[in-house]
Amino acid sequence: MTESHAALSSIWKGASALLFDLDGVLTPTAVVHEQAWQELFDGYLAEAGHAGADGTGGYQESDYFDFIDGKPRFNGVRDFLASRGITLPEGPTDDAPDSPTVQGLGNRKNLIFNEIVSTRGVEPYAGSVRFIHAALERGLKLAVVSSSRNAPAVLKAAGLDGYFPVVVDGQVAAAVGLPGKPDPATFDYAAQLLEVSAAECIVVEDAVSGVQAGSAGNFRAVIGVDRGAGRQTLLDAGATFVVDDLNDLL
Repeated sequence: MTESHAALSSIWKGASALLFDLDGVLTPTAVVHEQAWQELFDGYLAEAGHAGADGTGGYQESDYFDFIDGKPRFNGVRDFLASRGITLPEGPTDDAPDSPTVQGLGNRKNLIFNEIVSTRGVEPYAGSVRFIHAALERGLKLAVVSSSRNAPAVLKAAGLDGYFPVVVDGQVAAAVGLPGKPDPATFDYAAQLLEVSAAECIVVEDAVSGVQAGSAGNFRAVIGVDRGAGRQTLLDAGATFVVDDLNDLL
């Protein structure tokens, strides 16, 4: 029996529920976000005359990691524009997607993201789907806990919505007034909705902030899924153990 199998075997015994992050754990939606940002800024820069015919000054793949990744949507808009020496009015939070404002561009990005998800779909990680089935066979309850405000749409597009009776996403957190990760509040809230104690829940995360949230709470364990953060980084953040893919636990 491998170390991961042995660790999971001991954890299963007292577990009643699994609390999954979405992006990077169940679905590779970071790729969709990257596509949406590129479509947004390619379109805006062309409209505003900031991108030459040869592409000089246009959006580059590295821009996502340099100015956008991991930030709230509107901060990503501001920081990318600042990198090109562009300053736009802030605009109201519900500004129209075609408005040349920070809020308008952020709202346009969200529309593009949702359009990609609805028209092109999202393919879940195969190993994660097998892991979900294994958990259900053991009678565990399942929930998704995501910072994204698009979690229900992504789950539906990936064909996973039927597995999760509880979804605590960014919209739910805002409505209830819950702080986001690395605070464990959203995971605690999901456990309450599943009607199980935190001590009976296993948190499954790929992000450092999510692992920190699981470690900060009174959860049974935190499974770290290394999609690029690094095994030791996730262990240092508080993961009980780390795998490259949830299929490794089966």
